[in-house]
Amino acid sequence: MGLTLTEKIIQSHIVEGEMIKGAEIGLRIDQTLTQDSTGTMAYLQLEAMGIDKVKTELSVAYVDHNMLQEGFENPDDHKYIQTVAARHGVYFSRPGNGICHQVHLERFAKPGRTLLGSDSHTPTCGGLGMLAIGAGGLDVAVAMGGGAYYLTMPEIVEVRLTGKLGPFVSAKDIILEVLRRLGVKGGVGKVIEYTGEGLSSLSVPERATIANMGAELGATTTVFPGDGNARSFLEAQGRGEAFIGISADEGAVYDAALEISLDALEPLCAAPHSPDNVLKVAETDGIKIDQAAIGSCTNGSYADMMKVAAILKGRTVHPGVSLVISPGSKQVLTMLAKNGALADMISAGARILESGCGPCIGMGQAPATNAISVRTFNRNFKGRCGTMSASVYLVSPETAAVSALTGALTDPRTHGRPLEALDLVYPEGADISDNMIIPPGTADLPVIRGPNIKPFPLGSAPGKDLTGKVLIKLEDNITTDHIMPSNAKLLPFRSNIPYLAEFCFAPCDEEFPSRARELGGGVIIGGENYGQGSSREHAALVPLYLGVKAVVAKSFARIHKANLINSGIIPLVFTNDSDYDKLEQLDELVIPDIRAQMGNGGAITIEGPAGQFEARLDVSKRELDMLLAGGMINMIKNNPKAP
Repeated sequence: MGLTLTEKIIQSHIVEGEMIKGAEIGLRIDQTLTQDSTGTMAYLQLEAMGIDKVKTELSVAYVDHNMLQEGFENPDDHKYIQTVAARHGVYFSRPGNGICHQVHLERFAKPGRTLLGSDSHTPTCGGLGMLAIGAGGLDVAVAMGGGAYYLTMPEIVEVRLTGKLGPFVSAKDIILEVLRRLGVKGGVGKVIEYTGEGLSSLSVPERATIANMGAELGATTTVFPGDGNARSFLEAQGRGEAFIGISADEGAVYDAALEISLDALEPLCAAPHSPDNVLKVAETDGIKIDQAAIGSCTNGSYADMMKVAAILKGRTVHPGVSLVISPGSKQVLTMLAKNGALADMISAGARILESGCGPCIGMGQAPATNAISVRTFNRNFKGRCGTMSASVYLVSPETAAVSALTGALTDPRTHGRPLEALDLVYPEGADISDNMIIPPGTADLPVIRGPNIKPFPLGSAPGKDLTGKVLIKLEDNITTDHIMPSNAKLLPFRSNIPYLAEFCFAPCDEEFPSRARELGGGVIIGGENYGQGSSREHAALVPLYLGVKAVVAKSFARIHKANLINSGIIPLVFTNDSDYDKLEQLDELVIPDIRAQMGNGGAITIEGPAGQFEARLDVSKRELDMLLAGGMINMIKNNPKAP
């Protein structure tokens, strides 16, 4: 029986466990990446573990999220990350060099390697044949220290592509079609692996777009083969030596499969407020728009920008639309400036932003009250754009550019100008300059910490009984944006957990922090897919700081569940979903003999006002030990052999 591409990479990196579906495995990690929104905490945790030098092949720290410098907080974090990176053997990508996923794809990604990143969109590099996985900062810190990354051996889903995309239909439309079919929970516990003759016409940047938004499926990651297109991309980047050919064996067996005919696709959009609320653009009846935002790690490539420039050339943005464009990297921006495409964008009325995450994470360019924004980004959760009353539609760069000209959500196939001449990603090779990437320094360099950098909370081992009131009861698909908002006002405080605690669950209930403090902590009740979205471990650390001891939910998103365990917060799943309906805020819950119940490996009995009910603790032996120790840091401290 042949192996899938995913199994081949896992097989060459597995250091613990066996490739048995549902079993826990440990993987050797070749590369790591962090960004400044999650990186400060990751490096504080690396220091807490006493690691002198990173033990990976390559680790890179990027600054791309917290770019606005309204006060000292963001630049202080940048200085800390730069100095701690130099001291510990980590490359540092300076502000302005670009978004971590775009830059890593261009300059560092290698087929067949493993990559762990403290950002949920790390799977972007799966577009170049990597097994690239998003995780919490603490997991990344452990990997930098030489430790394995543990996950459940995933199911592997084949997405077979046939045919070729038509004019003005793009890779964004492919992943939106997958989201339409599978939904935001359809990838949980799975790797999505793309195959088929349709791959031959998809460049690496297009594949990266698809892999990037695989995160919205809840998937562990997305993988494309290392083939001729991957070789061409690496050669254009001056990194041809990094290429290895790697693909699934003939006869590889997948756990599930679906087929997409690229010829049959048409421009799609994800309507508010979920990436899987997918519609045909042609069927949206020309909704009037107020803003268009093009770029991000999903669609900030050179190819994307060139198509946008070609659409805008000689035209003028509609007077009712604000168009902002953020190229994905300095490389992309430089090439646009040199070939005149940037001038075409500016002449049309576009506002050019620096190469960073920007509007995608609510860091500037918030829409007006009740505005409609079309964006080439990956998430359209309510309020993520910075304006709670705004509505965001996720679209391709082609759709966004044409809509910016017409003033309404418009099928780009009506534009008329052919784009076939722009199929080449790099007509004469990329414009290569790594002058904004600083190699590591020496170990005796001082690490500079600003006053906004505060210690992170540590969990504590559970006592005999766990007792607490229900602090909040939440619905399905609660995101990390709900738990710990990530807007422009709060992002500068990512290294200050006490300050962030004042805003925990603010989109759901502004009284949550004061109630949690008054009651001395307690328990959270959640619905399906609790904790979807970002990898930010702040969504676990801040509740921990406020005394949250356990979360009982119908189901959990993968990364957030791992972050809860790392922090020492117990994630429990209702055995019967009907018990969720019997619970209310402020109900007193008791889990008697919690340590003994956890160790037994069976159902966990919980006592509530309506009587007893049961929940499951779905964790591995290693995760159980972590919870019993009060979190990963405590477990590492108790085990001197751990990284």
